[in-house]
Amino acid sequence: MKNFWNNKKILITGINGFIGGNLCKKLISYGASVTGLIRNKNQKTLLFAEKLDKKVNLIQGNLENKNTLKRILLEQNIEICFHLAAQVEVGIAEKDPFVTWETNVRGTYSLMEAIREQRKKIKAIVIASSDKAYGDYPKNKMPYKEDYELKAKFPYDVSKACADMIARSYASELYNLPVVITRFANIYGPGQANFSALIPDCLKSIIKKQKFMPRGNGNSVRDFIYVDDVVELYLLIAKNLFVFPNRIKGEVFNAGTLRPLKVKDIIKKIFANENKLNQFKKLEKLFKNKKTSGELNYQYMDYKKVYKFFKWRPKTDFNSGISKTIAWYRKNISKIL
Repeated sequence: MKNFWNNKKILITGINGFIGGNLCKKLISYGASVTGLIRNKNQKTLLFAEKLDKKVNLIQGNLENKNTLKRILLEQNIEICFHLAAQVEVGIAEKDPFVTWETNVRGTYSLMEAIREQRKKIKAIVIASSDKAYGDYPKNKMPYKEDYELKAKFPYDVSKACADMIARSYASELYNLPVVITRFANIYGPGQANFSALIPDCLKSIIKKQKFMPRGNGNSVRDFIYVDDVVELYLLIAKNLFVFPNRIKGEVFNAGTLRPLKVKDIIKKIFANENKLNQFKKLEKLFKNKKTSGELNYQYMDYKKVYKFFKWRPKTDFNSGISKTIAWYRKNISKIL
């Protein structure tokens, strides 16, 4: 793997985000030449906290600007693209869907058009969709399967479903671009600076000794996968797409742990990990009668297909992942808050 990535010219959209930063970190360690598109130089991120920004080529610009994207692809001789940029906050999507459509939908077709018009060097394009793209399926239909119809209804979920379908259209026989779509479960780990997300919000309350306020009744079922496992899979997919494009072009890959948990049990595990179960017991009454809008009851994934293609399976159990995550936050939280 390391030899393959040495000197490869990579574009990461969303490099200043949580997953983009972790992917960038691994690619740098493998000797890749990494270019990242950033909308603004927000320095409260993993990329700047770990000084990764000094080791990559950062270009400021809007994902929706096709000409900017074409210039980057041409000038940097990009060979592989990871499209991770997105407006990821469900609450923002509900309050301001226009911004979410612009970034997640227009941003995706702008990138795909830029690649289509200047495609000679591009050998692999990995698109980050989401389990949210599937929409609402009952418990007896879990885990999500790659061939399920996308039935998204809420703004964020719809934006990811649209981007997903747009990307797949470019992998069709019409344009024949080397595209793979990934739909992963909730991702957690070091460097997640979105404190509206469940795990960062919970960890912040513990580290900063603040009161944690549940946003629902805690009975929603979710699957959480550790970011290092996700990065490993992204690299496996991109490498295989680069080397064997006809084998996996146009494929969709799900990935989760197949170990879903109720949200309240996830929170309990985090508090238990920090020997704060007494605090959790005080929280339990706050879950009662709480309702959330725009949230699905059941969401989790398996990894059968990616195992079949790449022999990949998640390596990090939740307790181990949370321990590593909170260790990072204790050391770095002041850099991203």
